[in-house]
Amino acid sequence: MTDRYEQLVEIAQALVAPGKGILAIDESGGTIKKRFDSVGVESTEANRLDYRSMMLSTEGLGTHISGAILFDETIRQQLPDGTSLVSLMEQAGILPGIKVDKGAKAMAGFEDEKVTEGLDGLRERLAEYAELGAKFAKWRAVITIGDEIPSRACIDANAHALARYAALCQEAGIVPIVEPEVLMDGDHDLDTSFDVTEATLKALFVQLYEQNVMLEGLVLKASMVISGSEAQDRAGVEEVAEATVDCLLNAVPAATAGVVFLSGGQDDVEATCHLDAMNKMGDMPWPLSFSYGRALQAECLKTWAADPKANREKAQQILLHRARMNGLAALGEWSEEEEN
Repeated sequence: MTDRYEQLVEIAQALVAPGKGILAIDESGGTIKKRFDSVGVESTEANRLDYRSMMLSTEGLGTHISGAILFDETIRQQLPDGTSLVSLMEQAGILPGIKVDKGAKAMAGFEDEKVTEGLDGLRERLAEYAELGAKFAKWRAVITIGDEIPSRACIDANAHALARYAALCQEAGIVPIVEPEVLMDGDHDLDTSFDVTEATLKALFVQLYEQNVMLEGLVLKASMVISGSEAQDRAGVEEVAEATVDCLLNAVPAATAGVVFLSGGQDDVEATCHLDAMNKMGDMPWPLSFSYGRALQAECLKTWAADPKANREKAQQILLHRARMNGLAALGEWSEEEEN
């Protein structure tokens, strides 16, 4: 095995180490502004630094969090004493990651469908991010379920872009996290979610194979197979867990280093509950863990925003609790007693 191959495998395995998952704090400027607006905080660079450094300096966070996905601004930021956020993470045993896509844009010729942009200049950007300390990266594609969609063209275009991104990451010695998110928005049922998720994952792994991407050095960030958020009769926890695992077994090669789930609009405890139910089903070909944004941050953000100075430690404790709950869920050891 070459040094690069070994390095990629080592990082990928560290990201999905038993009882650990990933903290997603890679919100774009627009998204973090929306989050801050919702809690009455102005989205300035100083406030964003204060909030994100509060999370990353939480004592003991590295026990349950293996890595954190950062935004371009964050990977370059330093604390007032000159300590970079990257070195703060390294001290805590948390791997620095970076969001590299340029967002999902309207797909020409396909109404209500999107394709993610950002491949132009990506090789050079990845080289710079590696210099800044990034060990892994993330690219998100968006698949919408609706009337007559997704189209095959949309699935294939996004799968192709994800695979090209992944190949460039591995060339740069960076582990790619590939995220083909099937959105929860809509009134579709569990079966429709299953079919679309399966078709998307199968297309993705065909493209990864064609682009010579090494699966042992790659992590899949998957959406759970779940009823649409506006569905009349939403599937329960066990149904979601079984459908999701069945779908992954049908479409994800065993060589893949691991699967981390996005929360995708689920509330905090719901996301934990679903992950735990999957891991209670027994051994899988790959570790099943988490890469949550809102489901880890929501309560923490609210508490911090009420009084950033006075509530700093309280907000950190809330984040640590959610991280620990999801760490337990990743082992299939979560319970309502632990939660409360």
